[in-house]
Amino acid sequence: MTMCAKDPHGAAKVLGLGPTQQDAVRLNSLLTKAPAAPAVEIYTGVLYDALGISTMTSAQRRRLDQRVIIASALFGFLRPTDLIPAYRLSGDATLPKIGALALYWRELLSSALDTEPGVILDLRSGTYVALGPIPAAAAQRAVVGRVLLERGGKRSVVSHHNKATKGRLVRALMQSGSVPKNINSLIAAITEVGFHCELIEPAKVERAATLDIIVREV
Repeated sequence: MTMCAKDPHGAAKVLGLGPTQQDAVRLNSLLTKAPAAPAVEIYTGVLYDALGISTMTSAQRRRLDQRVIIASALFGFLRPTDLIPAYRLSGDATLPKIGALALYWRELLSSALDTEPGVILDLRSGTYVALGPIPAAAAQRAVVGRVLLERGGKRSVVSHHNKATKGRLVRALMQSGSVPKNINSLIAAITEVGFHCELIEPAKVERAATLDIIVREV
């Protein structure tokens, strides 16, 4: 990114990076020359640790690439095997000349979801949903996954466990090999791999339903 190369301190502020994260700015300045690897290997964190691609079989990796889309603030939508360099850019960033990424990507990514066939299980965080919300035309075949921790009869959202659960869920679905054709069969597939879930119908028909995935252990 030109901004990172010409004005690293200003770029750090725009990207929301602290003084100890200048290496991330330098990383961005070398994007066009940096080596690339499959997206699913470039991204790290709790979700990707739980996904555990290094212990997947070749068949499971093929399913992952065919059925999973990764949301990226820099590249839009990626397949797991798409080759990309390492970078730092959050989905809630506002960039000079481009503006808010949510506004930049919204129409393009929502249109892409509309053309994606079959049932959609949206496991993105709110920041990345804003980059490309599920369009009204696809709402009837889509659900937004939400992970809730249940203890003592009360349910709450837990960020760390939320990510780990999503990674384990995707892994389990890739291992099962099931190909859900609609929301009911998706729920059945999720239940069959050991997750408890509850469907919450939307208030408006143009919105996707919510699928609560209930866990009882952190």
